[in-house]
Amino acid sequence: MDNHQEHDKQHITPYSLYVLIWVALISLTSITVTVAGISLGNYTLAVALFIAAVKSALVINIFMHIKFDQPIFKVFLLLSALTLLVIFILTFFDFTYR
Repeated sequence: MDNHQEHDKQHITPYSLYVLIWVALISLTSITVTVAGISLGNYTLAVALFIAAVKSALVINIFMHIKFDQPIFKVFLLLSALTLLVIFILTFFDFTYR
């Protein structure tokens, strides 16, 4: 019975955290636009992808509440990300060796 009561508890996220994440997303977007205008050579794409990964992690963990959900949802999210990665890798090899 105690395990059932644990799952019924919901995490309440304060509005201040949502505002903080929103400000972080706006800041990271402006940094992405700035980096796109600066010539970093081969590192431009890597920096833009890193910023995009940070932004997606913020959205997934906070706005989609994955951080506070059951572990099975994290497993499904990881499985879908790995599937997408395999599709990207296969597409890359197809494009490269044509």
